Amino acid sequence: MMLRGFLSATIVAVCIAFPAVAEPLPKASQPEEAGLSAQRLKILDTAFQSEVDRGKLAGAVVLILRNGKVAYSRAFGYQDREKQIVMKPDAIFRIASMTKPLVSVAAMMLVEEGKLQLVTPVSTFLPEFKEVKVGVEKVNDGTGKPELVLEPPRREMTIHDLLRHTSGLTYGQFGDSLVKQAYRSANIGAPGDSLAAVVSKLAQLPLAYQPGTTFEYSMSTDVLGRVVEVVSGMELDRFIAERITQPLGMPDTGFYISEGQAGRVAEPQVDAATGKRPPMRDVSVRPSWLSGGGGMVSTAPDYARFCQMLLNGGSFEGSRFLSPRTVAYMTTDHLPSGTPISQAVQGFGSLAPSPALGQGFGLGFAVRTDAGRNPMPGSVGEFYWTGSSGTTFWIDPKEGLIAVLMIQVPLNQGAYYRSLIRNMVYQAFAN
Repeated sequence: MMLRGFLSATIVAVCIAFPAVAEPLPKASQPEEAGLSAQRLKILDTAFQSEVDRGKLAGAVVLILRNGKVAYSRAFGYQDREKQIVMKPDAIFRIASMTKPLVSVAAMMLVEEGKLQLVTPVSTFLPEFKEVKVGVEKVNDGTGKPELVLEPPRREMTIHDLLRHTSGLTYGQFGDSLVKQAYRSANIGAPGDSLAAVVSKLAQLPLAYQPGTTFEYSMSTDVLGRVVEVVSGMELDRFIAERITQPLGMPDTGFYISEGQAGRVAEPQVDAATGKRPPMRDVSVRPSWLSGGGGMVSTAPDYARFCQMLLNGGSFEGSRFLSPRTVAYMTTDHLPSGTPISQAVQGFGSLAPSPALGQGFGLGFAVRTDAGRNPMPGSVGEFYWTGSSGTTFWIDPKEGLIAVLMIQVPLNQGAYYRSLIRNMVYQAFAN
């Protein structure tokens, strides 16, 4: 087992550090060729440069593609403000939950190969979930205080539930229910925990909801990543490298960086109030826990290639990764009408997959179901997701548009920049 882990780590490190040379994405001769206004893109320049100049943002990379061509690419500010390292277009960012779409694509590849089915119970591959219970808060008649009562699930969670976040699993950090308190007490992701160990801990905890009943943004994609490992017989980083990032020409995307990449990692600026940087993972070391929910790093050009493959219906530069029907299926709303959205998720603001906000959730992505209702501009049929450290992307098939924003900011600042980039991109359309 130790030898297998060493060999897997070595293979992935080689894949990340020494990829086949990929051709850059095609570039429009001028923004107007891609339907954007060069003059109005200067407004975008001013908006982000102003954030840097005012000390609100250390730096950013913005990349916009339309109709298959790069219409705009710009690096702002600093990769490391304190060290005065200027931001570059190929800076490497912690993408947090923008890992989830990659793992979702990995799972759907296995579905297309007949090795996995969405209807299959998770316990088929991870037997520890067979006995999982649902935690229900009830008031103790004697003390008058809430206590956690365990009830059997009405049905088992399925692979479909993991992909659309209706598994009943949760995150411990959003909210303060008794189940979430149990998550925090379980010390999930303790130093040395592998993905298998993390999933085993989760299986010992009660579910927050009956499977299939509620959208709860959760550790579902971490569990899905473990399913990918079990079904494929490969560790998650190796599977993603061999099947997705290496063939797509994404040399700077993985769960950790090589020594040669160390000088390109973007860092959040020091908080003036505390004198410290916001806590973020050291990406120079291969993590013991390969988090399918939030453990990867990438660059704007790399992630744009992944997005272009999806916009192309699963193909890229002559290679097919998914069927166009599979991509269409993944980017359709999979939440049944009337599905409750958990209170914690409603606090996500414009990200919430709520009909009131004109949004639903597919298999790994939020999807736009209504042109209005949301405070951010977009089109019906677009799909996207974001990361807790500020990174975001969206794909708007109606407009042939891909936009990627890479920044590193605390969780409470991300919403402002998600809104800013949306407004700046759509105002720059010339037609």
